[in-house]
Amino acid sequence: MRAGIAFLVIAYMLSQFYRAFLAVLSPVLMDELGATTGDLARASGLWFICFAAMQLPVGWALDHLGPRRTAATLFLIGGGGGATIFALAQTPGAITWAMMLIGIGCAPILMATYYIFARQYSAAIFGTLAGVTVGLSSLGNILSATPLAWLIAAFGWRATVGGFAGLTIVIALAIALLVRDPEKPAGEAKGRLSDLLRMPQLWPILAMMFVCYAPAAGLRGLWISPYLADRFSADLAQIGNATLVMGLAMVAGNFLYGPADRLFGGRKRPILIGNAIVALACLSFWLAPPQSFGMAIALFALIGLCGASYPLVISHGRSFCPPHLTGRGVTLLNLFGMGGAGVMQFATGPTYAALARNNDPATAYGTLFGLIGLIIIAGLALYLWAKDSTG
Repeated sequence: MRAGIAFLVIAYMLSQFYRAFLAVLSPVLMDELGATTGDLARASGLWFICFAAMQLPVGWALDHLGPRRTAATLFLIGGGGGATIFALAQTPGAITWAMMLIGIGCAPILMATYYIFARQYSAAIFGTLAGVTVGLSSLGNILSATPLAWLIAAFGWRATVGGFAGLTIVIALAIALLVRDPEKPAGEAKGRLSDLLRMPQLWPILAMMFVCYAPAAGLRGLWISPYLADRFSADLAQIGNATLVMGLAMVAGNFLYGPADRLFGGRKRPILIGNAIVALACLSFWLAPPQSFGMAIALFALIGLCGASYPLVISHGRSFCPPHLTGRGVTLLNLFGMGGAGVMQFATGPTYAALARNNDPATAYGTLFGLIGLIIIAGLALYLWAKDSTG
């Protein structure tokens, strides 16, 4: 089982890579395929939307088919197939279809891992395991930064993405061979998704899930690249280094949030504090725009560090889910997290286009990022009503 978990972590590392690699690929996709920031925002948003839309079917599949078949099949067909289409793409539309397919393929990976953890470990350490898993997997964020820029410079973007397609297929086959489904308790109760939706303690947490992942995912996954290029004339190497810094901050944040529930005596307070800092950092781009490349990178890194509360919020919600609804519970939470990122990413393209028509880049980007900060504040206001948990 340990080998199976290791390959699930590697698969989720690739999932992190795929959701973030457009930031480095965007200059070459604009040059060679004529893609616009709107095209790429739409493609990135649809990755998250498809990922989110798959969460309820994935939850059913985890509870009925098990994590091995669910993760291996979707990652092979969706992840491997979508990456292959991406490498062969000739138009921005093909990039969009490829991203949608990759989103579907990546959808079960983290939830399959969490499903195994929830079945085999106590809720008290679930948050730590979840944070460590996401922290290790966030190395995919690092891979999609400077190392990806190096690979593109050395081999070209098509060969590079094609190589990752092959790696995805190999990892999917390893999951099929090495992952072992956990045993289900004898006489386990039956349940439905509606049972979860009737639990009022979940709703404020779902609101927090909707906003907590979107800022770091959206900015690191796309907007950091055109922002730095338009504001500070950054080249591919500088963009790669900037995304590397933000990616490292996200890795550190995942490890910091992992044990935060035990350090703070609950999950609610660190989630509130961290996301309030993210909101303030986003508002800073609007109210006090950074005047230097270094200051901008510092703000992006702060958003990455404090915006990594996603596994802790899932842990908060999972603590209220009955054992027989573990699969559907964690995937419902993930639906809101990825769905929020998808909706926000999908909306930012036309929002920026409208802002850019009558404003300079600093004002247009600043207003866009400031609006994201206001959305986080709205989520925090709803989350204040959440019941805390420690077990």
